[in-house]
Amino acid sequence: MRLLTVPNWSFGRDVGLSRLFAETLEFRPLRVHYLKSDVDHNRAVTAFSGHPDVVFETVLTLAEFAFDRIDLNRHVGVHPRIGALDVCPFVALPGWNGPPETGRLLSEIEAFGDTLAHRYHLPVFLYEKSERGRHEADLPSLRKGGFGGLLDRDLRPDFGPTRAHPRLGVTVVGLREFLIALNVNLQGTDARVAQQIAREIRTARSEGDLRFVGVRALGFYLSTAEVAQVSMNLTLPDLTAVDAIVEWVGKRAFELGTRAVGNELIGVIRSRDLPHAESLEINPHQIVDGAFGDAPV
Repeated sequence: MRLLTVPNWSFGRDVGLSRLFAETLEFRPLRVHYLKSDVDHNRAVTAFSGHPDVVFETVLTLAEFAFDRIDLNRHVGVHPRIGALDVCPFVALPGWNGPPETGRLLSEIEAFGDTLAHRYHLPVFLYEKSERGRHEADLPSLRKGGFGGLLDRDLRPDFGPTRAHPRLGVTVVGLREFLIALNVNLQGTDARVAQQIAREIRTARSEGDLRFVGVRALGFYLSTAEVAQVSMNLTLPDLTAVDAIVEWVGKRAFELGTRAVGNELIGVIRSRDLPHAESLEINPHQIVDGAFGDAPV
């Protein structure tokens, strides 16, 4: 049994912490798929898989290092965030034996969330398959206000205190389906075109346009990289192909007076997605299929 996790951390400018993460992951019996931080987003994305016990323990170890150094009161970055460990999704890789194992995994994820909450006096919310019917409306409102909107506010977490941690905010954890995260970079000096494209995607999706089913999109300007960016999650990758989305964004950017100048896969992808993701440059380590040995990469 192998479990994938893709924790998103609210740091992207602490080189020492990035190095500490890399050194920690290197010597664990895990498959490390992705570890990258970004200065403009001020965010780091990690992705690794292995036996559930090792995965949970490793996230807690990384949290110990990160929580000692992250202070969201001093955090500046284009990516919205509500926590030092902003979101920590878990994905069951192929090979799980149906509902009995999934039920056990859900219980183990809840135990992980409870441990994280009480160890760091941190509100922890469950989401996706782990969600208990309490936060379907809460989480969007929490994210919309960002970290600042959480302070001095009474919360209803699944674990931990009812007030946000004054430095670390809150954390969202849960079991979810596989998704593909990618960015398309645009030539430009501000975020307006990227934001318009992202808004058009969201509107088309809400209106039932099948080209954008399951596509979430945001637009940013990355001042250090000097590009605008359409950042997307494809939450239903079996229904929405990467190449079709990348092509549409490039075409729409051209119509709006600019052009696409690059794209990137954030995190992981499955082998079956590769024939429809030829527009992305993919490192072999980013391909997850669930059939790996236990040696670290």
